[in-house]
This record gives sequence, structure tokens and C-alpha cells, in this order.
Amino acid sequence: MTLAGGMKTAVKSSSLISWKPTGKLQKTVANCIEKTGPGLHSGKLSTVKIYPELAGKGRYFDFKTNIIRACIDYVKESPLCTTLSKDGYSVRTIEHLLSALEATGVDNCRIEIQSCDSDDASVEVPILDGSAREWVEGIRRVGLKMAIDGGGKSREKLAPFLNKPVFVSKNDSFVAAFPYPKVKIRYGIDFAKVPAIGCQWFSSDFVDDHIYDKQIASSRTFCIYEEVAKMRNAGLISGGSAENAIVCSASRGWLNPPLHFNDEPCRHKVLDLIGDVSLLAQSGSQGLPMAHVVAYKAGHSLHAEFVRKLNRNRVNHHLHYVRKEVC
Repeated sequence: MTLAGGMKTAVKSSSLISWKPTGKLQKTVANCIEKTGPGLHSGKLSTVKIYPELAGKGRYFDFKTNIIRACIDYVKESPLCTTLSKDGYSVRTIEHLLSALEATGVDNCRIEIQSCDSDDASVEVPILDGSAREWVEGIRRVGLKMAIDGGGKSREKLAPFLNKPVFVSKNDSFVAAFPYPKVKIRYGIDFAKVPAIGCQWFSSDFVDDHIYDKQIASSRTFCIYEEVAKMRNAGLISGGSAENAIVCSASRGWLNPPLHFNDEPCRHKVLDLIGDVSLLAQSGSQGLPMAHVVAYKAGHSLHAEFVRKLNRNRVNHHLHYVRKEVC
């Protein structure tokens, strides 16, 4: 609120989150990024092209000229991946790509995706090597540039600041978050019946995007060998292989070493969490909340529930700093 004389003050809210300036301007990719490959679950080839976009447009998918914003409002429940769906069209397994975009600061972009099957109403983002590494490398190669809006002006980047603790759970799995001045993530997994994985915890302060590059981006998706046949019979992981996943047997340990990190499975869960929580972003804002997020044995469904809880309590971007003359 701007008082007479021009002084600016914050608007108080009982919301879980408040949107505040980060001190940065919104950015977009400086040039097109293109990747082609099979989907993890469908096994079908698709091509993704990431284009620069105007400030305020945010991140969105363009599939057969249908626009689906990378927003929690369009998340559809699906097994072992995150899916966006709108007006009968779906884009699956978006989490690794969105994780890379969020972590590297690509606030606005158009993600054009094409399926090899022109009749499909559903398409899957290529799994590549099972991590976010190739997406990050593509972004680093073309670089970022300041995004401008339709009027040629830059826009301030906002971030969601957590005002009070929040908690979602299912059985012994949970995602919790606590007010904190920066982004901090701590994640735990427990595969008691798979000794080579066992119980792992990973924690990181995301003080800059290169932390993600070094600690998270190359962590690949993983699966349990004894569950592969069951998942394939359910129509899943048709495109999965030893080239795009690390496979662990309960009795024989890792079948396709070496791992990139001793705790690579746990780090991959952080990668997924970042991609899923990025769906809180709108209009070129930051998706990851300024908070200490602690997750244990969670997955895409619980990540989405966490974001929905934040989203239900969101304050409109313009409410935190309202520019209104008071007479």
C-alpha cells in the first residue's frame, strides 16, 4: 500500500504464503532448446522445443495448439509421474523438465511438444537419461536473458514466502515446511527391503542455481528390479531401460553401476520435488517457497497435495505490495 507521500507498506495476511519481490527480474531462455527421445512410460518418441516467452507469461506447454499452463490447477492424478491435463489433452512426466527450468531460473517459456503419433491426445516428455542433466545443459548452452512484457518493460520476480508451518501426510509419508529466509530442502527415503538403498537422507540449501547443477541435476530415476514386471504389466515404464534409470535388486544390489552419488535415489526425489513444487508458480514468479521443506517417503501425489494446500491459501501477486494512492 502506498500512503500519501509515497511510502510503501506491506499488506498483512493470514495466508500461508505471501508473495514478495526477490530483487531479481524475470528471465527467459535466450534461444530455442530442442530435445527428442522416448517417454519413460509410453515408450513413444516425442520432441520438446523450449522457446523464449514474454515476462508475465510463465511456463506453459503447447501441445497441438492447446495451451496447458505449468500450474497445479491442471495436475491430474497419474501413477509414477506428474501429468498436466486440460480439455482432453495431457502432457505426462513433466517433473524433470520443470525441475530444471525452476532451478535454473527460466521463469517464462513456451514448451512446444510434439508426439510421433499425430492421433494421440496425450504426450510424454522425453525421459532422456532419467535425470534433469540434459535439460540443464541445454539451458546453460543457450543462456538466459531478461524477459520483457508486451510493452517492452521488465518485470520483478516474486517468490512465495511461507508465513507459518504447513504439513500434509499419508500413512507414514509426509511433506512439511517451515518459515525460513531461503530455500532449504531435506528429503528422506526408506527402502527397508532393498538393502542397497535402505534409509537415506539428503539436505541442501539452494543459495544459487549452481548448487542444483552440482548436487541434483544428474541424479537419475530409479526402480526396484523385482517390481519391473508388475509395472510393465500395468502399462508403465515401457520406455524404461538401463540407459535411463538405475536399477536395484533386493537380493543383488545395483545392477547397472556406478551411481553418480552414493545417495543418488534420495537426490532424485529432491529433483522430483522441485519439479512438482514449481507448479505453484504463476505469471513468471518463483515456484519454490522460501521455506525449509522436509519430506519423507513422499511422491508425486503428496507433492501435489502440498502445493494445492499452499495454492488454496495463496495471496494474489499484487496484494503484498499494493500500489494504491490513499487520499
